[in-house]
Amino acid sequence: MVATVVILVVLLAALIVLRGVTLARSRGSVPCRLRVGDRGWQSGVARYADGELHWIPLLGIRLRPRHAIARRGLVVSARREIDGGLFAVDCTGSTRGVSLAMSADAMTGFLAWLESAPPSAYLDVA
Repeated sequence: MVATVVILVVLLAALIVLRGVTLARSRGSVPCRLRVGDRGWQSGVARYADGELHWIPLLGIRLRPRHAIARRGLVVSARREIDGGLFAVDCTGSTRGVSLAMSADAMTGFLAWLESAPPSAYLDVA
């Protein structure tokens, strides 16, 4: 009985790790932390798709994005360095007070993606 429970726990942990590795290594994705409002940071993976930034949490069952942040109308209101060598941006506009934290390279890619919006899109990068 105890051996069965231990095997199930180890199997579940292995599936969670496999999911995280699969998400992190998928093409076009970058490790990214997300904070909505005053809640804490959540680790996940960000992907760029069709004018949106899709954020998928590392821990969870579903592989679908939990948040889709549209590039149109997105305003970067502040940038700052946070602990662990990560850089954070506070986003407003079409979102409801979302902050993203990522490495310097990923931040450069995010800002380039944001600035490369079609000419008809409204954007403002601080």
